[in-house]
Amino acid sequence: MATDNGYANNATLVSTQWVAEHLNDPNVRLVEVDVDTTAYEQGHIRNAIGWNWQTQLEDTVRRDLPTKEAWERLLGNSGIGNDTKIVFYGDNNNWFAAFAYWIAKIYGHQDAALMNGGRKKWELDGRELVKEVPSSPATSYRAGEPDERLRALQFQVRDYINAPNRAMVDVRSPAEFNGEILAPPGLPETAQRAGHIPSATNVPWGLAANEDGTFKSRRELEQLYQSKGITPEKQIVAYCRIGERSSHTWFVLKELLGYADVRNYDGSWTEWGSMIGVPIENPSAQASS
Repeated sequence: MATDNGYANNATLVSTQWVAEHLNDPNVRLVEVDVDTTAYEQGHIRNAIGWNWQTQLEDTVRRDLPTKEAWERLLGNSGIGNDTKIVFYGDNNNWFAAFAYWIAKIYGHQDAALMNGGRKKWELDGRELVKEVPSSPATSYRAGEPDERLRALQFQVRDYINAPNRAMVDVRSPAEFNGEILAPPGLPETAQRAGHIPSATNVPWGLAANEDGTFKSRRELEQLYQSKGITPEKQIVAYCRIGERSSHTWFVLKELLGYADVRNYDGSWTEWGSMIGVPIENPSAQASS
Protein backbone atom coordinates (compact mmCIF):
# COMPACT_ATOMS: atom_id res chain seq x y z
CA MET A 1 0.00 0.00 0.00
CA ALA A 2 1.17 3.51 -0.69
CA THR A 3 1.34 6.13 2.01
CA ASP A 4 -1.84 8.21 1.90
CA ASN A 5 -1.92 11.57 3.63
CA GLY A 6 -3.82 13.35 0.92
CA TYR A 7 -0.68 14.17 -1.03
CA ALA A 8 -0.87 15.39 -4.60
CA ASN A 9 0.88 12.24 -5.84
CA ASN A 10 0.53 9.40 -3.36
CA ALA A 11 2.23 6.97 -5.75
CA THR A 12 5.58 8.62 -5.04
CA LEU A 13 5.65 7.31 -1.46
CA VAL A 14 5.45 3.77 -0.12
CA SER A 15 5.37 2.70 3.51
CA THR A 16 7.85 0.42 5.25
CA GLN A 17 5.04 -2.15 5.43
CA TRP A 18 4.58 -1.98 1.66
CA VAL A 19 8.31 -2.58 1.18
CA ALA A 20 8.24 -5.53 3.60
CA GLU A 21 5.47 -7.06 1.52
CA HIS A 22 7.36 -6.61 -1.76
CA LEU A 23 10.87 -7.74 -0.84
CA ASN A 24 10.76 -10.54 -3.39
CA ASP A 25 8.70 -8.78 -6.06
CA PRO A 26 10.68 -9.08 -9.33
CA ASN A 27 9.10 -5.86 -10.61
CA VAL A 28 10.38 -3.83 -7.64
CA ARG A 29 13.99 -2.77 -7.08
CA LEU A 30 15.02 -1.34 -3.72
CA VAL A 31 17.92 1.11 -3.90
CA GLU A 32 19.66 2.44 -0.78
CA VAL A 33 21.54 5.73 -1.07
CA ASP A 34 23.15 7.01 2.12
CA VAL A 35 25.08 10.09 3.19
CA ASP A 36 27.28 7.61 5.06
CA THR A 37 28.50 5.51 2.16
CA THR A 38 29.47 2.67 4.52
CA ALA A 39 25.98 2.25 5.98
CA TYR A 40 24.82 -0.18 3.28
CA GLU A 41 27.66 -2.59 4.07
CA GLN A 42 26.75 -2.57 7.74
CA GLY A 43 23.23 -3.78 6.99
CA HIS A 44 20.43 -3.07 4.51
CA ILE A 45 16.95 -4.19 3.55
CA ARG A 46 16.94 -7.64 2.02
CA ASN A 47 17.35 -7.55 -1.79
CA ALA A 48 18.22 -3.85 -1.78
CA ILE A 49 21.19 -2.67 -3.80
CA GLY A 50 23.42 0.20 -2.70
CA TRP A 51 24.52 3.23 -4.70
CA ASN A 52 27.40 5.49 -3.72
CA TRP A 53 26.41 9.12 -4.22
CA GLN A 54 30.03 10.26 -4.35
CA THR A 55 30.98 8.05 -7.30
CA GLN A 56 27.75 6.95 -9.00
CA LEU A 57 25.37 9.90 -8.74
CA GLU A 58 27.67 12.55 -10.11
CA ASP A 59 30.28 13.08 -12.78
CA THR A 60 33.30 13.33 -10.50
CA VAL A 61 35.40 15.20 -13.08
CA ARG A 62 32.87 17.81 -14.18
CA ARG A 63 30.95 18.09 -10.89
CA ASP A 64 27.73 17.51 -12.73
CA LEU A 65 24.94 14.98 -12.91
CA PRO A 66 25.74 11.59 -14.43
CA THR A 67 25.62 11.69 -18.20
CA LYS A 68 22.74 9.91 -19.89
CA GLU A 69 25.10 7.08 -20.84
CA ALA A 70 26.43 6.75 -17.28
CA TRP A 71 22.89 6.71 -15.89
CA GLU A 72 21.85 4.00 -18.34
CA ARG A 73 24.90 1.97 -17.37
CA LEU A 74 24.20 2.34 -13.64
CA LEU A 75 20.57 1.28 -13.91
CA GLY A 76 21.31 -1.51 -16.37
CA ASN A 77 24.03 -2.93 -14.13
CA SER A 78 21.63 -2.67 -11.20
CA GLY A 79 19.13 -4.92 -12.93
CA ILE A 80 16.63 -2.12 -13.39
CA GLY A 81 14.48 -2.02 -16.51
CA ASN A 82 12.42 0.84 -17.86
CA ASP A 83 9.28 -0.74 -16.36
CA THR A 84 10.80 -1.53 -12.97
CA LYS A 85 9.36 0.19 -9.92
CA ILE A 86 12.33 1.77 -8.14
CA VAL A 87 11.95 2.42 -4.42
CA PHE A 88 14.69 4.64 -3.01
CA TYR A 89 15.52 4.92 0.67
CA GLY A 90 18.47 5.96 2.82
CA ASP A 91 19.76 7.57 5.97
CA ASN A 92 19.28 11.17 7.15
CA ASN A 93 15.56 10.99 6.36
CA ASN A 94 16.23 10.15 2.68
CA TRP A 95 18.60 13.03 1.78
CA PHE A 96 20.38 11.24 -1.02
CA ALA A 97 17.52 8.88 -1.72
CA ALA A 98 15.57 11.99 -2.73
CA PHE A 99 18.55 13.14 -4.79
CA ALA A 100 18.59 9.81 -6.65
CA TYR A 101 14.83 10.05 -7.15
CA TRP A 102 15.27 13.54 -8.62
CA ILE A 103 17.88 12.29 -11.10
CA ALA A 104 15.61 9.38 -12.03
CA LYS A 105 12.85 11.86 -12.84
CA ILE A 106 15.23 14.05 -14.83
CA TYR A 107 15.98 11.05 -17.02
CA GLY A 108 12.32 10.12 -17.34
CA HIS A 109 11.87 7.02 -15.17
CA GLN A 110 8.13 6.74 -14.69
CA ASP A 111 7.64 4.42 -11.72
CA ALA A 112 9.75 5.63 -8.80
CA ALA A 113 9.02 6.24 -5.13
CA LEU A 114 10.62 6.97 -1.79
CA MET A 115 10.17 4.68 1.21
CA ASN A 116 8.58 7.03 3.72
CA GLY A 117 10.91 7.53 6.66
CA GLY A 118 13.93 5.86 5.09
CA ARG A 119 16.34 3.72 7.11
CA LYS A 120 15.34 5.47 10.32
CA LYS A 121 11.69 4.37 10.09
CA TRP A 122 12.67 0.85 8.99
CA GLU A 123 14.93 0.50 12.03
CA LEU A 124 12.38 2.05 14.38
CA ASP A 125 9.91 -0.57 13.15
CA GLY A 126 12.40 -3.25 14.24
CA ARG A 127 12.61 -4.71 10.75
CA GLU A 128 15.36 -6.96 9.45
CA LEU A 129 18.66 -5.71 8.02
CA VAL A 130 21.01 -8.08 6.20
CA LYS A 131 24.53 -7.95 4.77
CA GLU A 132 23.99 -10.19 1.74
CA VAL A 133 24.38 -8.29 -1.53
CA PRO A 134 21.78 -9.36 -4.10
CA SER A 135 22.54 -10.02 -7.73
CA SER A 136 20.32 -9.86 -10.77
CA PRO A 137 20.82 -10.04 -14.52
CA ALA A 138 21.84 -6.80 -16.17
CA THR A 139 19.32 -5.02 -18.35
CA SER A 140 19.52 -2.70 -21.35
CA TYR A 141 18.14 0.42 -19.74
CA ARG A 142 17.24 3.37 -21.96
CA ALA A 143 17.01 6.78 -20.37
CA GLY A 144 15.05 9.70 -21.75
CA GLU A 145 16.53 13.03 -22.66
CA PRO A 146 17.10 15.07 -19.48
CA ASP A 147 14.11 17.13 -18.35
CA GLU A 148 15.76 20.49 -17.73
CA ARG A 149 12.55 21.85 -16.20
CA LEU A 150 13.41 20.07 -12.96
CA ARG A 151 16.86 21.60 -12.55
CA ALA A 152 18.14 25.14 -12.04
CA LEU A 153 21.58 26.24 -13.21
CA GLN A 154 23.46 29.22 -11.80
CA PHE A 155 22.63 31.63 -14.62
CA GLN A 156 18.94 30.80 -14.21
CA VAL A 157 19.00 31.33 -10.45
CA ARG A 158 20.14 34.92 -10.96
CA ASP A 159 16.78 35.62 -12.58
CA TYR A 160 14.93 34.54 -9.42
CA ILE A 161 16.43 37.23 -7.20
CA ASN A 162 13.61 39.61 -6.17
CA ALA A 163 11.60 38.47 -9.20
CA PRO A 164 7.80 38.72 -9.11
CA ASN A 165 5.96 35.39 -9.03
CA ARG A 166 9.20 33.58 -8.23
CA ALA A 167 10.67 32.37 -4.95
CA MET A 168 13.79 30.66 -3.68
CA VAL A 169 13.83 28.39 -0.66
CA ASP A 170 17.14 27.88 1.12
CA VAL A 171 16.71 24.61 3.00
CA ARG A 172 19.93 24.74 5.02
CA SER A 173 20.15 25.36 8.76
CA PRO A 174 19.61 28.90 10.06
CA ALA A 175 23.32 29.05 10.99
CA GLU A 176 24.30 28.37 7.37
CA PHE A 177 21.66 30.74 6.00
CA ASN A 178 22.77 33.55 8.32
CA GLY A 179 26.44 33.10 7.43
CA GLU A 180 27.58 31.86 10.84
CA ILE A 181 29.01 28.62 9.38
CA LEU A 182 29.90 27.43 5.88
CA ALA A 183 28.65 23.85 6.24
CA PRO A 184 27.35 21.44 8.87
CA PRO A 185 30.10 19.95 11.05
CA GLY A 186 31.98 17.09 9.41
CA LEU A 187 30.84 17.78 5.86
CA PRO A 188 33.79 18.81 3.69
CA GLU A 189 32.16 20.44 0.67
CA THR A 190 32.19 24.16 1.41
CA ALA A 191 32.16 27.52 -0.31
CA GLN A 192 34.53 30.47 -0.20
CA ARG A 193 31.97 32.77 1.40
CA ALA A 194 29.11 32.36 3.84
CA GLY A 195 25.54 33.62 3.64
CA HIS A 196 22.64 33.12 1.26
CA ILE A 197 21.27 34.21 -2.11
CA PRO A 198 19.41 37.53 -1.85
CA SER A 199 15.61 37.23 -1.53
CA ALA A 200 15.82 33.52 -0.59
CA THR A 201 13.62 32.30 2.25
CA ASN A 202 15.01 29.94 4.87
CA VAL A 203 12.85 26.84 5.44
CA PRO A 204 15.15 24.11 6.80
CA TRP A 205 14.51 20.80 5.08
CA GLY A 206 14.02 18.91 8.35
CA LEU A 207 10.87 20.86 9.18
CA ALA A 208 9.07 18.76 6.58
CA ALA A 209 9.69 15.54 8.51
CA ASN A 210 8.26 13.96 11.62
CA GLU A 211 10.44 12.62 14.41
CA ASP A 212 10.40 9.13 12.85
CA GLY A 213 11.65 10.45 9.52
CA THR A 214 8.32 10.25 7.69
CA PHE A 215 6.90 13.27 5.91
CA LYS A 216 4.40 15.47 7.66
CA SER A 217 0.83 15.57 6.44
CA ARG A 218 -0.16 17.60 3.41
CA ARG A 219 -1.96 20.14 5.57
CA GLU A 220 1.09 20.63 7.78
CA LEU A 221 3.39 20.96 4.76
CA GLU A 222 1.13 23.46 3.05
CA GLN A 223 1.03 25.57 6.19
CA LEU A 224 4.81 25.36 6.59
CA TYR A 225 5.71 26.56 3.10
CA GLN A 226 2.84 28.87 2.30
CA SER A 227 3.35 30.78 5.56
CA LYS A 228 6.84 31.56 4.23
CA GLY A 229 5.64 32.72 0.82
CA ILE A 230 6.55 29.48 -0.94
CA THR A 231 3.19 29.19 -2.67
CA PRO A 232 2.01 26.95 -5.52
CA GLU A 233 1.39 29.63 -8.15
CA LYS A 234 5.05 30.72 -8.05
CA GLN A 235 8.07 29.35 -9.84
CA ILE A 236 10.25 27.87 -7.12
CA VAL A 237 13.96 27.12 -6.83
CA ALA A 238 15.21 25.06 -3.89
CA TYR A 239 18.87 24.96 -2.90
CA CYS A 240 21.13 23.89 -0.04
CA ARG A 241 24.87 23.17 0.03
CA ILE A 242 25.38 20.52 -2.67
CA GLY A 243 21.80 19.78 -3.73
CA GLU A 244 20.90 16.77 -1.61
CA ARG A 245 18.84 18.43 1.14
CA SER A 246 17.15 20.63 -1.45
CA SER A 247 16.14 17.56 -3.45
CA HIS A 248 14.24 16.46 -0.33
CA THR A 249 12.40 19.80 -0.33
CA TRP A 250 11.96 19.59 -4.11
CA PHE A 251 10.24 16.24 -3.57
CA VAL A 252 7.92 17.74 -0.96
CA LEU A 253 6.91 20.69 -3.13
CA LYS A 254 6.73 18.88 -6.46
CA GLU A 255 5.38 15.46 -5.55
CA LEU A 256 3.62 15.80 -2.21
CA LEU A 257 2.16 19.28 -2.65
CA GLY A 258 1.87 19.24 -6.43
CA TYR A 259 3.56 22.56 -7.19
CA ALA A 260 3.75 22.92 -10.95
CA ASP A 261 7.15 24.59 -11.37
CA VAL A 262 9.86 23.52 -8.92
CA ARG A 263 13.56 23.29 -9.72
CA ASN A 264 16.43 21.94 -7.67
CA TYR A 265 19.61 24.03 -7.85
CA ASP A 266 22.17 21.28 -7.31
CA GLY A 267 25.10 23.66 -7.68
CA SER A 268 23.72 25.21 -4.52
CA TRP A 269 25.85 27.13 -2.04
CA THR A 270 29.17 25.44 -2.88
CA GLU A 271 28.84 26.98 -6.34
CA TRP A 272 27.12 30.28 -5.56
CA GLY A 273 29.26 31.04 -2.53
CA SER A 274 32.47 30.49 -4.49
CA MET A 275 31.76 32.67 -7.53
CA ILE A 276 33.14 36.14 -8.08
CA GLY A 277 30.67 38.92 -8.68
CA VAL A 278 27.41 37.33 -7.57
CA PRO A 279 25.28 38.99 -4.89
CA ILE A 280 25.31 37.48 -1.42
CA GLU A 281 23.60 38.42 1.81
CA ASN A 282 25.40 37.60 5.07
CA PRO A 283 23.37 38.68 8.11
CA SER A 284 26.07 37.50 10.50
CA ALA A 285 28.77 39.66 8.92
CA GLN A 286 26.44 42.63 8.69
CA ALA A 287 25.55 42.33 12.37
CA SER A 288 29.20 42.32 13.43
CA SER A 289 30.28 45.21 11.21
